[in-house]
Amino acid sequence: MKLKLGVIGTGWISRAFIDAALSTKHYHFSAIYTRNLASGVTFTEDFHHVDVFENLAEFVGSDLDVIYVASPNSLHFEQAKAAILAGKHVIVEKPAFSNPAELDEIIKLAAQKKVLFFEAARNLHEKSFEIIREFLADKVIVGADFTYAKYSSKMPALLNGELPNKFNPKFSGGLLADLGVYLLYAAHAFFGKPKYAQYTAELLESGIDVSGVGVLSYEGFKVAFKTGGNYNSFLPNEIYTTTGTLVLDAVNAIHYARFIELDGTTLELPIKAPKDSMQEEALDFARVIEDPNTPKHYDDYENWLSMAINVAATSYAMRESAGIKFDADKK
Repeated sequence: MKLKLGVIGTGWISRAFIDAALSTKHYHFSAIYTRNLASGVTFTEDFHHVDVFENLAEFVGSDLDVIYVASPNSLHFEQAKAAILAGKHVIVEKPAFSNPAELDEIIKLAAQKKVLFFEAARNLHEKSFEIIREFLADKVIVGADFTYAKYSSKMPALLNGELPNKFNPKFSGGLLADLGVYLLYAAHAFFGKPKYAQYTAELLESGIDVSGVGVLSYEGFKVAFKTGGNYNSFLPNEIYTTTGTLVLDAVNAIHYARFIELDGTTLELPIKAPKDSMQEEALDFARVIEDPNTPKHYDDYENWLSMAINVAATSYAMRESAGIKFDADKK
């Protein structure tokens, strides 16, 4: 029996997740919630027998197994909470919530209701991440440089005097809370939780970061961190060890990982990026939902929760150091 999937949001990320989920053969796209009924009808034209809801209570109360939340960041908390209270598992697009307090409440509520919560940080679920972690296991790390910057499709509107959700404190926007999450998950996956973290940002009049640089401090080394939505970066990502440098083309949807030893000898790691960058996470979530008590699935789930907690704490500390405040922080 396939998992009945409900989706909140009609953006490109929702369509990408639906396609990835269906490709695993573990899900059936059953329903969508949107505040604009017409957009929901248009969104579902390529699918058969998908119910469209514009009432959240009716949507979460319908016959669904799992709900994927991909609305603006600040709406995730209330929508995920409603889904959990209705007894549904939830997959929440990264960043799952505006701050650690919201995350803590959702994790506790999911446990009480005996459902599962997942943050959809897709790079954490890539097979390439496990290959890289295993390769680094016997290496002594002496530093790293991580960059993810991409000119945002919302920049023209911003430059035209508008305030898109992506750059609005009301919607918990900004680049640290967008592309920066991938960098934070990479650092936490490869090196663990940093001792402390700082972030210096270029702030808009709204108080939200359009770009920034940060430092994650570990015992004996530091990770330099750069993200932005007002320019494109084509820099590789590098991890430095006492025996050489591991060069990655990216920290998500990784296509190659090349280790260059101190004498120039090169080793290519066996990285093969999937055709669909969201397929691996969708499959991971399905396996745990379908059989949560298998020891490996239980351990995986606990590790993902721990990672989400640590990433949220680091992100919040970085926001504080840069003076970035969301409306949700005042609640």
